[in-house]
Amino acid sequence: MNRLDLSLYLVLDPDLCGGPSGMVETARIAAGHGATVVQLRAPHWKKRQWLETATELKRVLEPYRVPLIINDQVDVALAMEAEGVHVGQDDLPASEVRRLIGPDKWLGLSVSNRQELAAAPLQMVDYLGMGPVYPTATKSDAAPAAGLDEFAGLVRASALPVVAIGGIAAGKCAPLMRAGAHGVAVVSALCGQADPAQATRNLLEEIRPFTKK
Repeated sequence: MNRLDLSLYLVLDPDLCGGPSGMVETARIAAGHGATVVQLRAPHWKKRQWLETATELKRVLEPYRVPLIINDQVDVALAMEAEGVHVGQDDLPASEVRRLIGPDKWLGLSVSNRQELAAAPLQMVDYLGMGPVYPTATKSDAAPAAGLDEFAGLVRASALPVVAIGGIAAGKCAPLMRAGAHGVAVVSALCGQADPAQATRNLLEEIRPFTKK
């Protein structure tokens, strides 16, 4: 596999985006203006809705070569041939997900503290979603916010690329990238924004100086 560009990782939220059609449109606009990864996360949906929306997302993202990552739902990811899967601490273990999806799809794992990082099967995983860094209202079961200093320590302890997540908005990206993040994952910073194109550009202005080689 080629290297996964984690620079600007959009996590779609059905409530903030205004349902499936809003999610697809937000993803299309964000990808067209530089978002590098899109994840579909909809914990309360039925499987049919997952499959239909994921299939439509893949269609609109393909022209931009932006990979679609499915949160938790391995069967949906396999059925519509998504580029990868992301799992949390309470989901199917990463080792089992890797066995199911094979070696050629991306696999991300959420970690929020040093204990979870130490226990992570890093040989099975391609990147870590690390956070929440800041307090967040978009995930009701999120762990306590780590803060920037603790996040930086976790990044230094990680052998894998890290994408920061949790309470990230315009104006907060540069410190995370300076701390060693390979990218930032955002939800409300793009979902539900009046001008998602400009919001995407604003985030990338902060991120790009740290990703240029």
